Amino acid sequence: MYRNMEQWTEIRRRVLVDGVSRRDILMETGMHWQTLKKILEHSKPPGYRQQKPRPQKKLGAFLERIKQILKDDQSMPRKQRHTAKRIWERLREAGFTGGYTIVKDAVRKLTLKSQEVFVPLLHLPGEAQVDFGHALAKVNGQLRKVAFFVMTLPYSDATFVMAFERECTETFWEGHVRAFKFFGGVPNRITYDNTKVAVSKIIGKERRLTPGFLQLKSHYLFDHHFCRVARGNEKGVVEGQVKFTRLNYFVPVPICGASRPPLSVIFGRTAVSAGLGSLRPSE
Repeated sequence: MYRNMEQWTEIRRRVLVDGVSRRDILMETGMHWQTLKKILEHSKPPGYRQQKPRPQKKLGAFLERIKQILKDDQSMPRKQRHTAKRIWERLREAGFTGGYTIVKDAVRKLTLKSQEVFVPLLHLPGEAQVDFGHALAKVNGQLRKVAFFVMTLPYSDATFVMAFERECTETFWEGHVRAFKFFGGVPNRITYDNTKVAVSKIIGKERRLTPGFLQLKSHYLFDHHFCRVARGNEKGVVEGQVKFTRLNYFVPVPICGASRPPLSVIFGRTAVSAGLGSLRPSE
């Protein structure tokens, strides 16, 4: 059974994008086929109310056993270390009655705590980076700070920019929708900083995502990556485009209002086919 919006989104992405069979999802999670059908038909749970994962009471007594297995694995060759599935099988032999997903999530969290995660700065086709920049503009005769949304495809160097009066959930959504239309598809994976529009809370290396971001992700089914705190270099391409936009489109200060063009800037560069061809069609 799904436990929260994040799992709802992940199941939709795995089936509708990665091609995982419905049978595999049912066997892995133990959910009813009607529940899976509802997940695949809706980008968010109808009447969804639950805010926190249910306590994993079944797993509590077995956590120390999992930790010991992972600790013992450190002295073994990598090819002979336990997978989450193998740990689950061993726990079942010891009397555990919970599902595989609970064990898999616990193994992932324990593994992340025990090792540093390095993010290779390799830009693959179909990947994007997003950021907001800020600059001054004269709006209706008043000098004020405005926000501009930037999405770039590092592999092909294609870039989309649109300016807004402020940075918020609505403009975050609008920027994505306009960018997907501009590029003619949806990136497979998008990298962000830890903006409050998408991340409500940072707990160690985990991110608690906002309902607004989860709805956007569930509808378009892209994968996400958040930079480590104070590691903005992980999205250096889009940060460079933010600087380029500020220096080239906000110097001199743009003027907009009733008798001027609206506060929006959209520009792009011709991208190589290998970059844009890897995008998925947007709905």
